[in-house]
Amino acid sequence: MGKDSKAIKQTGQLLSFVPTGEYYFAKGIKAYHRRDLHKAKKFFQRAMQLEPGEPMIVCQLAIVLTEMGEYQESIRLLQMILEELDEEMAECHYFLANNFAHMGFFKDAYHHANVYLELEEDGEFADDIAELLELITFEAEELDEVLYEEDDLIVRQDEARAHLESGHFSKAIEIFESLVEEYPEYWSAYNNLALAYFYLGEAEAASEILDEVLEKNPGNLHALCNGLVFSYYQNKKSEVNKLKKSLKKINPMLADQQYKLGATFALVGEYDFAYKWLKRLYKQGFEGDGAFYYWLSLASYYTGREQAARALWKKVLEFNPEKAGIEPWAGTGEERNSFQVDLASILRRLDSNYEEERLLAVFLATVSPDKTEILASKKMKQNSRQSALEKEYLHYVKTNFKMEGNSAIASGHQTAMFLYEVHQSSGAPDAGLYLLWFSVFGEAARAGLDLKNTKAWAAAVDFVWEKLCKNKPTKQATAAKYGLSVATLSKYVKLVNKCLR
Repeated sequence: MGKDSKAIKQTGQLLSFVPTGEYYFAKGIKAYHRRDLHKAKKFFQRAMQLEPGEPMIVCQLAIVLTEMGEYQESIRLLQMILEELDEEMAECHYFLANNFAHMGFFKDAYHHANVYLELEEDGEFADDIAELLELITFEAEELDEVLYEEDDLIVRQDEARAHLESGHFSKAIEIFESLVEEYPEYWSAYNNLALAYFYLGEAEAASEILDEVLEKNPGNLHALCNGLVFSYYQNKKSEVNKLKKSLKKINPMLADQQYKLGATFALVGEYDFAYKWLKRLYKQGFEGDGAFYYWLSLASYYTGREQAARALWKKVLEFNPEKAGIEPWAGTGEERNSFQVDLASILRRLDSNYEEERLLAVFLATVSPDKTEILASKKMKQNSRQSALEKEYLHYVKTNFKMEGNSAIASGHQTAMFLYEVHQSSGAPDAGLYLLWFSVFGEAARAGLDLKNTKAWAAAVDFVWEKLCKNKPTKQATAAKYGLSVATLSKYVKLVNKCLR
């Protein structure tokens, strides 16, 4: 090899070659014309890596994926083009219509076919779109029934939703079940039926309905969103993380799907993603209802856009004047940390996104002069945010502190009462102390920790709270205040800190 190397050195110069996205795109086109789809896919993917912002490359890859039967991935790429790269690339609607038609989603296919014709009435694919629409009509048999719900269906759906929103869950279930029976592919009725069962406390039945929807209609966005909400309220952390990860990858085109996705993200505290989808709708002139502006205001506030949040809240009050006083910024700062037992303050805490705040609201009701009115309020009885732990606690309070089964609930309340009795003698305590306890209580109860030594738990929370407030407490003084040994206090301080990690 020595002689050859020397010859090369003497007669030539090695030139480096750095291929570009255009180079791989050209190779992909050649492979595509040869009908070597696997190579074409490989070349277009490489071109896209090198030039990720070029919509023509992405579109060509989507076309290849369609021909390979990878419809969902093709749809994802085409939606990405319209959402992020070139919203005026009309041909994407033609290719989307084809993909949805292949998958049997005729309503979506019909939508994108008509969008294409609106944008390019005499475009390159106008004749193909006309043929596709004829095919859709033939395949769907009676397209009007697929695309537009009958008047009777709309009336019954609205009636059932009204029952759902007013808390008459059994009546809503009755109507939704009849709709499901008559319209076995009307997925909206299934999803609302699942919500009604969940609000009624029958989480297992609700989950089974969502499973049925996703089995018959894979990827149904509303079912996935409802599944995330159910898991969130049941504190199924692994399932919540899994569903959030999946939903963050979805790029829906339809306004109602973007609204559902944004509202769901807001509800579970993913405010950046909530803001992304809800703000996009707002900029497009979406005519939202009170709930839309509520979630957008929350998302704006929790992503650092307080001025915008306050402006949006005015729209919330136009639709729902009764929401005055529960602004997202109303539960912060001094107001949030004040120990108030009046009706308005407690009801405001019940609207919090945080479980410990809602648990505190139940506790405050027990020491409030407005206890009877609070426990009978609609917000206390029909709060969709309530976790299983909150429901058990509320039942314990409503049954005059009679506990059957879960003794942790009784211990949790008794610990809060212990703190209340100790601190009442020194004036109104900071609500932060109780928020700390109910945060610890939630974690301890779910972890199955022994909560019977209420005095030790109270002392440990008191000590940790004082340290957080930088008051430099000593274990000796805290142990003496609660009549404990320093060793016992130290043991429970470790448990408190473990629950807070």
